[in-house]
Amino acid sequence: MRTLRQSASAFALRTTSALESLDNSLAAIDADEARGGVTYTHVDREAAREAASSSDAFRDRGYVPSALAGAPVSVKDLFDVKGQVTAAGSRILRGAAPAVRDAAAVARLREAGAVFVGRTNMSEFAFSGLGLNPHYGTPVNPYDASRLAGGSSSGAATSVALGHVAAALGTDTGGSVRIPAAFCGLVGFKPTARRVPLEGVVPLSRSFDSIGPIARSVDCCALIDSVISAQTLDTAPRPLTGLRFGVTSDYVTDELDETVSTAFNRVIGMLRRAGASVEHFAFPELHEVAGRLPLAGITAAQAWAWHREHVARNAEGYDPRVLKRLRAGEGHSAADYIELLAARERFVRDARTRLARFDAWLMPTVAIVPPPISGVERDDEAFFALNAKVLRNPAVVNFMDGCALTLPCHHEDELPVGFSICGPALADASILATGRSVETLLHASTHVATA
Repeated sequence: MRTLRQSASAFALRTTSALESLDNSLAAIDADEARGGVTYTHVDREAAREAASSSDAFRDRGYVPSALAGAPVSVKDLFDVKGQVTAAGSRILRGAAPAVRDAAAVARLREAGAVFVGRTNMSEFAFSGLGLNPHYGTPVNPYDASRLAGGSSSGAATSVALGHVAAALGTDTGGSVRIPAAFCGLVGFKPTARRVPLEGVVPLSRSFDSIGPIARSVDCCALIDSVISAQTLDTAPRPLTGLRFGVTSDYVTDELDETVSTAFNRVIGMLRRAGASVEHFAFPELHEVAGRLPLAGITAAQAWAWHREHVARNAEGYDPRVLKRLRAGEGHSAADYIELLAARERFVRDARTRLARFDAWLMPTVAIVPPPISGVERDDEAFFALNAKVLRNPAVVNFMDGCALTLPCHHEDELPVGFSICGPALADASILATGRSVETLLHASTHVATA
């Protein structure tokens, strides 16, 4: 599958059409489903063909609304699409009334000319970083079918990695865009939460929910971000020489998998050789606040407020693991909740102070490589321990109200590893611009795998 920019060029040169591109997309989806793939909860072939045909007709008349026009895109099963049921990866909402309008982000992509091919599978109600789903099946890792694709935007990532679509729309509350992107060897961008409207999206935690893309390049992510945020940022590549990067020696680099550690340090060395400054710095609040009062407490409390009526009516319909995490919010007192919110506010201020002298904070996206499915499918204790480890690094960015980009940085003979470039709130333009430069550096290495 081409990048968005490559697709736009091919459409402009008439070497292919939106309808031909969609036919290739649907053929790849059919092949995946024939192998038992469960990337989607719904594939909307008829509507996609109509949209692709309309895109070609508009192009023939000289109307091309954006670089996304005619490109196949998938949407996570958390977003409202007019006329479709938003199930959020659950049985609980399968009988709900179809959406009467598109979610705001979906509407903006549709206006930009994107062709939606289907709704992607996900962790139920987005409440897991691993991607398991007992209702619709678990999407497997495209690099190794015995391993997890990551969550909660599991199907979003596999839809891109398997060549079904040029890009996918996902959500990120504690890493749900960046984890599957990292596990599937892709680029994922978590913007500052307030930049993209959440209307028409099933909530998990409004304090942390954000909407972002998974794609094959930083440029693809920047293009989609400009559409869904309705903001055109200056993301032109920045020279690496003279940039100042920060790396913490604790918490986000604790207990790293050997492959992750090797890949991360390899990129640090490449950046230094390219003229960037990489400095280790102290960030004690990571252990004192994020480690002691994680965003899970706020998330559970806010999620419980939305789910409690559904749980009262149909608790047995939930994935038991999701239900356990939801019920953790039931026991929070108002005082507990207020304390958590206050701790989060302090952490946001502390993080901005700690990162003020850097152009970006660098960290491994996830501490481990994609784990085997077999180790967590039937073992609850292993599931919760692994889920916490996978969420640890990316959740810090949500907790500090920041933005982050993950890039694949593994060698071709290694399992996928993500390299994260992070910043505080509203540093999105700088992070994407820096990401373009780091991506170019990584692609220049003949050994680093490209998405």
